[in-house]
Amino acid sequence: MDRPCDDPEVDDFSSLSPLDGGWSGETFLAEASGSRSVVRIFADPRHHPQAPQIQEALLRLVRGLIPVPQVLEVRRADPEAGTPGLLVTEFVDGVRGDLLLPDLDAQGRHRVGCALGAIARTLSRIPMLRAGTFADADLRITPYDLWLPDWVDEYSDRLELSQDELTGLREVARAAAERLAARPRACLVHSDLNPKNVLLDPTTLAVLAVVDWEFAHAGHSFTDLGNLVRFDRDAQYLAGILTGWSAARPGERGGDGEDLDIAHAADLPALVELASRAGQNPVADRALRRLRTIAAQGDVAATEHS
Repeated sequence: MDRPCDDPEVDDFSSLSPLDGGWSGETFLAEASGSRSVVRIFADPRHHPQAPQIQEALLRLVRGLIPVPQVLEVRRADPEAGTPGLLVTEFVDGVRGDLLLPDLDAQGRHRVGCALGAIARTLSRIPMLRAGTFADADLRITPYDLWLPDWVDEYSDRLELSQDELTGLREVARAAAERLAARPRACLVHSDLNPKNVLLDPTTLAVLAVVDWEFAHAGHSFTDLGNLVRFDRDAQYLAGILTGWSAARPGERGGDGEDLDIAHAADLPALVELASRAGQNPVADRALRRLRTIAAQGDVAATEHS
């Protein structure tokens, strides 16, 4: 997308300052001519070559369904010139949910949980023909067949688990795969939906924007719910998530208990991948502890405090 003439100028990279949050170090606040915008630079070679265009397409797809920042500019990577791709979006003046939640009362935590559960439900209703990763800006899908026990085997050398723990985890993965096969519908998955990636109005607690779509893909319809309930969390917050998720679903099968079991099963691939990076950040360390609990108890829904 060409930059409109009234968009903020971001060529002066000396005006960029890093934004807190995340582990990539590629997101910056740009200030120019009294305007602020957010610049995401895709410098890591592990990024998809069309990562900025794919994220712009995703934001355009969901805009109007859930709150997301407006895209101001997309620049393609130029390998010959050695310049990375970048995505410029409007600056949304909100507070990250993970910074706000600890100071909220029970009613506030329930309200935030309800809002996030509703967002997960909305995403689950954006259908995709098959599971897979996005190949280009037209959101064509490169399909993959995910058999959970094989996924565990693929990561086994990178997981700090004993052989007994790996055996237990494979059994849990096999049961989870069977549960997911009974609900095969694919949808758009944010894949990192949690308070850290949600900007809130600190007064009304309304969701102003869902950000960081780097890991978005076409996947199981319960995956984002699984991300939200991944770790043992406050009871009011969890109740709110389930209230938001369950709203306006007449005639659908399931209930809170069944939905949670399916959500934990859908989250298992991401939990395994995250645990394989234990030692790099506290969230990955916690994922490994949770995997050990799951393996020991033989229950995909087990938490460290079960």
